[in-house]
Amino acid sequence: MDSVHEPSHPTLSELRAKAQPPEVRSRKNAEHWTAQLYLRHISIYFTMLLVRTRISANGVTGLMIFAGWCIAASLLIPGIWGALLAVFFSQVQMYIDCCDGEVARWRETSGAKGVFLDKVGHYTTEGLVAVALGIRAVGEWQNLSDDPAGTYRYLLAGTVLAGFVLLNKALNDMVHVSRAFNGLDKLADSKEATALTPGLVAKLKRAARFVPFHRIYHSVEMSLMAVIASVVTMIAMPLGGGPLFGERWLILIMAPLCLLSVIGHFMAIMASKRLS
Repeated sequence: MDSVHEPSHPTLSELRAKAQPPEVRSRKNAEHWTAQLYLRHISIYFTMLLVRTRISANGVTGLMIFAGWCIAASLLIPGIWGALLAVFFSQVQMYIDCCDGEVARWRETSGAKGVFLDKVGHYTTEGLVAVALGIRAVGEWQNLSDDPAGTYRYLLAGTVLAGFVLLNKALNDMVHVSRAFNGLDKLADSKEATALTPGLVAKLKRAARFVPFHRIYHSVEMSLMAVIASVVTMIAMPLGGGPLFGERWLILIMAPLCLLSVIGHFMAIMASKRLS
């Protein structure tokens, strides 16, 4: 664990200057859109409370991990209320995810352990959320024995989706590991560093902006997709769509689309200068 300094009582402007410097607020890839849009504007107030306590930055990351696991657990609650609870915890997770780095920067306790714990949190959360979407599509466990051929495919799809989601995340970390093993500098978090060389892959990436399905495999987006699926089920059932209509189609569609995302991500890395 990182060392814990004595609690301090900074002013809001002092804390914001050190905990939210411009290089943090302007990061291209390290910041989720929710952080850039609104979470960073309000996270500083919770950070103000945290730095007055003895909780370490790694301890705050532990809270983030727990909130992430609560997203997956919430998806096991049937119906739209479970999905809405998952959305709530996804926001809590991202909110705390902003705060742990801010605490670390204020106390000057940033380190490899904090980065490692942050990776553990996001990898486990997004893998568990994908599996939970598959379990959610099964419905009652009795369905596995009543219709094993029909329902096991949803568990399989959720497991496959989890594997693709984790592989897609790992590709970014593989870039950093590969650069480190070859003595290259840390990859800058900028558009220039990830720019593609002109060609087919660059054209495909530009086209993907109009159908950005590759962006839905984060815990926030997957929980929002669960809400949409629940609404679809509520609309479809009176029309003869059957129970869990939306949840089942969601998992069956997301798994192959995630495979396309992984392939596209791999091609984009190879077509860029990230490994040179």
